Amino acid sequence: MNGQSPDRVERHVVLHDRRDEVDAAQSDLFDTLASLGYGEENCFAIRLALEEALVNAFKHGNKSDPDKPVRLDWWAVPHRLVVEVEDQGEGFDPESVPDPTLDENIEIPSGRGIMLMRAYMSEISYKDPGNRVIMVFERRDP
Repeated sequence: MNGQSPDRVERHVVLHDRRDEVDAAQSDLFDTLASLGYGEENCFAIRLALEEALVNAFKHGNKSDPDKPVRLDWWAVPHRLVVEVEDQGEGFDPESVPDPTLDENIEIPSGRGIMLMRAYMSEISYKDPGNRVIMVFERRDP
């Protein structure tokens, strides 16, 4: 169900690993955020985090299986956005992902997406079994 009111906009979308579907869903989100007064800096941060979450869901969660969709749910109000991305995978323990900033992990390519999501969003959590990430963005105005 898609909901919209002057104060709150909500969407629930099922995506396949197709650029046109992902682009359309992102355009809808960022058009909405612009209409709610989110500036360029806020949208840049959200775009990076969302892109990482979607890539992780398709690539790692769904193991690049084109038959497995990813669910994107979000709701936004003028100063807060909540985004949930759920894949069809078995999940994972986010605490087991190596810290990519440690010297011993610099050459390991994993963990950078999660690090970016944590850096750009106000809150990030995973719902058991770890195949659904919940990201919260509290709007920061200059």
